[in-house]
Parts: sequence; C-alpha cells; structure tokens
Amino acid sequence: MTAAAGAEPERTADPRPAVTLEARIKAQAYGLGFDLVGLTRTGPAQTAATFDEWLQAGHAGEMRYLERGAEKRRDSRLPVDGARSAVVVAMSYGGREPSGPVARYARGDDYHDVMVDRLRALHTCVDAWVGAPVRGKAYVDTGPILERDLARRAGLGWFGKNTMLINRRLGSCFFLGVLLLDLDLEPDAPFETEHCGTCTRCLDACPTNALVEPGVLDARRCISYLTIELKGAIPLDLREQIGGLLYGCDICQDVCPWNVRFASYSVYESPFQPRAAIAEKDGRTLARELLAMTQEEYSAAFKGSPMKRAKLRGLKRNAAVVLGNVGTAEDADVLTGALDHPEPLVREHAAWALERTSPWKKRPEPEPRDDQAPGAGR
Repeated sequence: MTAAAGAEPERTADPRPAVTLEARIKAQAYGLGFDLVGLTRTGPAQTAATFDEWLQAGHAGEMRYLERGAEKRRDSRLPVDGARSAVVVAMSYGGREPSGPVARYARGDDYHDVMVDRLRALHTCVDAWVGAPVRGKAYVDTGPILERDLARRAGLGWFGKNTMLINRRLGSCFFLGVLLLDLDLEPDAPFETEHCGTCTRCLDACPTNALVEPGVLDARRCISYLTIELKGAIPLDLREQIGGLLYGCDICQDVCPWNVRFASYSVYESPFQPRAAIAEKDGRTLARELLAMTQEEYSAAFKGSPMKRAKLRGLKRNAAVVLGNVGTAEDADVLTGALDHPEPLVREHAAWALERTSPWKKRPEPEPRDDQAPGAGR
C-alpha cells in the first residue's frame, strides 16, 4: 500500500551504527599522521617495580631526571588530575634509510615538537566532540610517564630484548606519545604475548655490550647515552667501540628481524627527513664540519633539531671521537684547531683523537717476512 496523499512518510531507523567517540579518536589520530593508536585505562604501571630496580642498579647513569616524579610514574592516574584514559600513539620515523653517523630518529625535526602539536590538535577535537573542555595533557618522552607500559596495555606491541617496543606491523622504528584524558574510554585489548623467541641478534650485535641481559640496558655503556645524555668525558675504554657514530646508535634495531621485514621508509613529506646539515654525509665528513662549526652556524643548521640536546660542545666531543676512530692524518688540522677550544671537554677528546691519527705516532714494527729475516739469503 502507498501512503495517502499529504500523509507523512513512515520513518525507518538509520541502519548505520552510531560512530563511537573511541572510533572518532582513532580515525582522527590516523588522519593527523600517527601510524598506530590504541586506548587503555590509566592506573598502576605494571613495570613500575622493574623500572625502580633499574634505577637502583645505577643503569641510568647521569640521567638523574628519571628519578624525579617517581610516584607519578608508578601510576598514570597521577600526572593529570582525574585522567581515566590514555590515548597512546606511535609515529614512524623510517627504518629503511641507510645507517649513518646520526641515528635515524634525530636526522629531521624534533619529534617532541612534532608529536605534541598533533596530540594537542587531537585533544581539541575531543573537546569539540564531547561539547565541553576535557581535562588532559599530551606527553612525548618528557613527563613522568612510562610510555612503553601504556603502549603495551593499549595493544601496540611487546618489549623486545633490546628494550624497544616492537609492533608486528611496523617493527620498532617509531616514537611513542600519550594523551591523558579525563574520560572513560573503552580500552583496547593489551598485547600479552612476546615474539622475540630465541633470537639474540640485538644482544650479540651491541658493540659496547650495553644489553647486559635480555630486556635490560645498562645506559652507561650504550652509544646513544654516551653521545647524547652523558655530559662529561666519554670513558676511554668505550671510545673505540663508538666507531663512526656521532649521535645515537641504531645497531640493535638494524639487526632486529622485525625491522628487517617490516620497518617502513620515511615518506617524502615526513618532518623526520634528514636536514641538509646531515643528509648523505659520512661520519668523517660530518665530524670535520662540526669541529669547525661556530655557535652561530650550529644554531642555524640545527634549529628545531633533537641534536641540540647534546649542545655544540657535546657534538664537538663526539666528532673528535669519530675522527679518532675513522679519521686519517689529513684530519690533523681540524683536530689541532680544536686543541684551542675554550671547553676542556673538547680539548681532551681532540688530543686523544690527534694521538690516534697523527702520522708521527709510533706504530708497531711489522713482522719480518721469511725473506727479510736477519741472515736470509746469505
């Protein structure tokens, strides 16, 4: 039968399900450029005791800031009053680019700034969808948050033997960020399995034996710590193992089978594309440039770069070590110039490198061949 003329048409229910707030958050996170997103409830950190033991063992070295905010770090409800849920995101920086003197994560723009801006944009969207301001805060490797703990609970991956969070689709070459919110969001299933098996490639490949056991890193021996976080002299017994690495290290990730198979390329528009001061330069070339660089040149070349964390004095220290390992006698000029640097730290490392690269350094006498032995042929 048809409706009578002038009668209202019969209304039927919309067959499409309502879009949940959780679905909107995830869709917007992907739209903002994040590669992974998961939701979890806040609460006591499952790895808090392990982290405290790691600190007590002295494995953090000079990173005293990790001891601050310990109470908040143990419970993710505390950094933001009323926070009930966490949106955990990951952003790939590309793991397919060739290895080099600068770790892949540090070749482009500072990930802290890039990700915090996008998480704040996501927070603004949440406010609009809810119809009122929602208490919350974005954290990217800066606050009293155990990001890996939340990421595993949000289903993003497992802890590898190299201590990195590993995802079956992306490997481990990504940054983590957290948006704490005063909302009750439906959590995702946690990642409860481990997929490293019997593999020990990361432990075997570490040139300084910083991975003292599966899942335990002694930062005091880690090249990333030595070239970034350590503010003083690099220990003499570890300088040679640094080789040509000037800032950070990717070795334990390079050898990981999950990265060999699944790490992605950094897209052309990525903010993590190498900047001109770094792109396609080997360790020796970059080290020479840094040792000769003025403060003004450094500020211009590395504006907005995570490499500014080490400051110019730290980069010059690292550059001297690199030249001591991979340099030649032709680098004596730039090393000799560094002997007059106002920073004692730079002078000491330059002197060490100069001793190793000087053509007049006494070297072991070669073993004589049989036909050169005393009395041979007589």
